[in-house]
Amino acid sequence: MDRDSYPKRSKLPLWLSLLLVAIVVSCYFAVPDVKGFFDEAWHVLTGDDEAQVKDWVEGFGWFGPAVLVLAMVLQMFLLVIPTILLMIVSTLAYGPVWGSVINCIAVLIASSVGYAVGKYLGLSFIERLLGDKTTEKITTFIQNYGFWAVVITRTNPFLSNDAISFVAGILKMNYWKFIGATALGITPLILLIAFTGENVDTLKSGLLYGSLASLIIFGGYVWWDKKRNRGK
Repeated sequence: MDRDSYPKRSKLPLWLSLLLVAIVVSCYFAVPDVKGFFDEAWHVLTGDDEAQVKDWVEGFGWFGPAVLVLAMVLQMFLLVIPTILLMIVSTLAYGPVWGSVINCIAVLIASSVGYAVGKYLGLSFIERLLGDKTTEKITTFIQNYGFWAVVITRTNPFLSNDAISFVAGILKMNYWKFIGATALGITPLILLIAFTGENVDTLKSGLLYGSLASLIIFGGYVWWDKKRNRGK
């Protein structure tokens, strides 16, 4: 079948997302309570006081998880709110079990949004967001290692989780392959935070060793892959 004969993909998800953003922005400037909420959220989530962040999230009660999911999505564009901080806050506020569940759901939703943004808004938009060099490097990374590029990026807390979602969308990587790699990669990190998140010193050590372990494992995979390709 000719490429031009394929049915065009629906732009409805994109337009609905843009409509939602427009509504939120309009409410921010038109409704004082909404403006106050977002100003407070910005102040708390960009601060260095983890106890203040924890208290703020707990104040929402059962609505707190929705706030964390929304924050996880927004941080992709704000950049100053690290994903790892939100995951730690979720564990502190809701415990290792429910905190882990919330983290998993939040990451999958945020990753899906990032994938959709890259897919529908395209290369030029993402280059303006990430920069040309970063976009090019991640594109090459995904093209070379595909599924495992996403897995290792999710596993390592110090690599750019958001950028990998955007670029995977640009490259139109199979969505289920992408989200499966995301789930596989983020699970060890979520479990690590769940087991070490109650103690700051233990958490720092765990994240450092976990990051090093993931890089060593991936380095071994790269070495094996290159050796395999030379043998063909």
